[in-house]
Amino acid sequence: MSLRVWTYAGCGTCRKAQQFLAERKIAHELIAIREHPPSVAELRAMRSHLGGDLRRLFNTSGQDYRALNLKERLPQMSVDEALALLASNGNLVKRPFALGRNRGTTGFKPEEWARLFA
Repeated sequence: MSLRVWTYAGCGTCRKAQQFLAERKIAHELIAIREHPPSVAELRAMRSHLGGDLRRLFNTSGQDYRALNLKERLPQMSVDEALALLASNGNLVKRPFALGRNRGTTGFKPEEWARLFA
């Protein structure tokens, strides 16, 4: 399966993304983001798909992001530090996190998902 989608069951946006995929019969693998966050290699691949924008990998509205004061800390962190932090804490990763062979995105915008995955 080429499309892997990390989600959180309590996330309404993740449910909308799953519904989008189901309605279009797009084959995918669902992964629980809290229990199995993306690896550093997967995060690097996604960063590349996002034009190098490290901040788009982070769930900036989450409690963990605020508790770790990442709004202030992230600009001073190295890419390797930031990716290691994300890979160790699925709560910090922007969701849904959808990664295919040569494409990927974070969050759910139906028009973007249609362009990338349909």
